[in-house]
Amino acid sequence: MSITLTERAARHVGNFIDKRGKGFGIRLGVKTSGCSGMAYKLEFVDQALDDDLVFDSHGVKVVIDRKSLAYLNGTELDYVREGLNEGFKFNNPNAKNQCGCGESFNV
Repeated sequence: MSITLTERAARHVGNFIDKRGKGFGIRLGVKTSGCSGMAYKLEFVDQALDDDLVFDSHGVKVVIDRKSLAYLNGTELDYVREGLNEGFKFNNPNAKNQCGCGESFNV
């Protein structure tokens, strides 16, 4: 079981936490939503909860709840620039289909 960040994503997260002045890491999760059934959640966190799983990737703590891990196990989070746009990209091996914008998926 694991969730990883690319070096580029870890640098971006680390820089944001430094600018913010506090932070434990990032929380990844899923929620029922979007045009394909499940949507990704991504937020900065100041501490992990008791039942969270915590992974370390390139020096950044990645926090995830056990329910979301079933959908995100093996996922790599990247930070990409595509033309004038930039943002996080989920490389999720569990996703069978995803919407055109990449915001939601199904398994």
